[in-house]
Amino acid sequence: MTSTDSKTKESISSSSKNARPPMYKVILHNDNYTTMEFVVEILVNVFGKSLEKATQIMLNIHNKGKEMCGIYPRQIAETKVETVHNLASSKGFPLKSTMEKE
Repeated sequence: MTSTDSKTKESISSSSKNARPPMYKVILHNDNYTTMEFVVEILVNVFGKSLEKATQIMLNIHNKGKEMCGIYPRQIAETKVETVHNLASSKGFPLKSTMEKE
């Protein structure tokens, strides 16, 4: 009986290890009101980007209309989106952040 139990435990633990939560892209969208400096500040403080990387992403947002800022599990992505909206709103900016399943 132990061989069956150990096989069951092995298959459960191996499938648990391999099953990763779905990941979500967090995206910032360009608008005509939010300053570039504020977008860089968000990228550094919320997404942990270096100043150089944040500036590059901000320019992509400005030129392409939107850009991915990171890939996270659902709850973390939701928190990042909410944080961006709260910080932007507190400064009077309409900066939009969304998330989409990877």
